[in-house]
Amino acid sequence: MARVAESELKQLAEALGVKLQARQWSVATAESCTGGLVGQLLTSLPGCSGWFERGFITYSNVSKQEMLGVPAATLEAFGAVSEETASEMAKGALAHSHAHVSLSITGIAGPDGGTPQKPVGMVCYGWALKDGLVLSSTCRLSGDRDEIRSRAAAAAIRGLIELIA
Repeated sequence: MARVAESELKQLAEALGVKLQARQWSVATAESCTGGLVGQLLTSLPGCSGWFERGFITYSNVSKQEMLGVPAATLEAFGAVSEETASEMAKGALAHSHAHVSLSITGIAGPDGGTPQKPVGMVCYGWALKDGLVLSSTCRLSGDRDEIRSRAAAAAIRGLIELIA
């Protein structure tokens, strides 16, 4: 399998920008396994300063706690790769920004780090709105590290487009 095509990622980023501009909303991102890929995709677009508020790259558990306010108890009980942590990351991105919506990604991109319970390719997402709505999802992606990261970024953007559509 191949990475998500760069043209498809750009189209998704553009579509999200259009949706956000139409509502006069801005977005904040909280990324772990994608290492800022979503933020890079969004900020590569001209005019993004009108709708991209900020991005957090929180790879370590400590950074998730310090930058996003993810409770240590959540990380201890469910682990960094969990819908509970993804939800807390999305809520934290809103709480620590001026954005109207947020997305979060946490997962295991590989090639190492997987377990039978949480294999390489397991990715959890969170999406949050300022009105308090928080959604989460988990998927299992196949491929190498780059493929998993690009697919995770695409899925996170698609999820936010659907949420605000």
